[in-house]
Amino acid sequence: MKITLATFGSLGDLHPKISLGLELKSRGHDVTVAAMDFYRERIEAEDLTYASMRPHFDMEDRDLAVELMDLKKGPETMMKKVLFPNLRGMYDDLTAAVEGQDLLITGEVVYVADSVVAKTGIPWISTSLAPLSFFSASDPSVYPTVEWMDALRFLPSFFHKTIFSIAKTTIGGWLGPYREFRREIGLSEDHEPVFFGKNSKLLHLALFSKVLAKPQPDWHRPTLQTGFCFYDRASDANTLEPALAKFLDAGEPPIIFTLGSAAVMDARDFFEESAKASRILGRRAVLLYGEYNNPPKGLDGNIVGFPYAPYSLVFPRAAAVVHQGGVGTTAQVLRAGVPHLIMPYGHDQPDNAARCKRLGVAEIVRRNSYNAENAASELKKLLTDAAYRANAAEAKSIIDGEGGVKIAVDAIENILKK
Repeated sequence: MKITLATFGSLGDLHPKISLGLELKSRGHDVTVAAMDFYRERIEAEDLTYASMRPHFDMEDRDLAVELMDLKKGPETMMKKVLFPNLRGMYDDLTAAVEGQDLLITGEVVYVADSVVAKTGIPWISTSLAPLSFFSASDPSVYPTVEWMDALRFLPSFFHKTIFSIAKTTIGGWLGPYREFRREIGLSEDHEPVFFGKNSKLLHLALFSKVLAKPQPDWHRPTLQTGFCFYDRASDANTLEPALAKFLDAGEPPIIFTLGSAAVMDARDFFEESAKASRILGRRAVLLYGEYNNPPKGLDGNIVGFPYAPYSLVFPRAAAVVHQGGVGTTAQVLRAGVPHLIMPYGHDQPDNAARCKRLGVAEIVRRNSYNAENAASELKKLLTDAAYRANAAEAKSIIDGEGGVKIAVDAIENILKK
């Protein structure tokens, strides 16, 4: 069968789709991945068919990265500056990508999916990568700009439904371009793509582990929770750079510091302060500072830096991991079974961080409070209290037993058989 997977966002958004694509391909299906041009080489390296899908922007654009990762304005900037001005382009590209295909599978912010399905009739499966996507009043999330609401989780569901109504009204004021786009292609403008009108009625896949969140009565139906769908680059997924491998073999497990693939473009002094924190603790450290950044200051024989390393190989060898809380990075740390210190930026990151803290595997440092002294204080707690590692090991055992990719692709094939 011919299947198109469509995604927009960071590597945390792309990698699960590549993971699904590779499993589908191994079962004999013809797989196309529709994404921005920046990812073409990465997709084609896996022998998957690439389809260009707007919007396109340079992931090395630091000014835009700063805007998109802003805690308070990031989601609004993403919609108003990137997604909504490109709705017609995304629609035209995705319509072309699904021509002659048997199934469409989309990621979270492919807002034109419902419109493409309405116009082409192609069967559609939607996906979510993090619990935040469900806007559950039964299991409230921590939303950007209102992180203080985590302290109000105990309040009854009607309170959280009221908050959603207010948020929906606010975001409804941003949807003028979406309504205009729907009118332009001959569809009703009475459709909301952000909250509760974004998921397929055929099947929705929750591609995250139950250690982060379990199914709730107010989740979209039908939804199947599969577990995480992991992927590392095919070219280096099974190898470490020799210098890094030698460092890891030479002493006690280090603390690993990383900011994923998007937040790392706005690292500020994170890596320099992290190096100082490691010295305060007298611990070895690995700084994964990003492929588009210069090596940070403060490196020496015990504190080393590399632009990139496969998370699946380095995280299990860490004493702890310090990261930004993106769901892709969070999933890899949870699978590694080690404690986390999380410095969230925006989007789903504050919620992922809060869930890991409640799970007893992590602590949180706010971005504007991250410095060597604060990081060292929290890391000392994580490294000396055995409960964090015990809880992390328990979470790892659950994730190891979930088989997210297999479960997801089995469900996809069941839809194809209908």
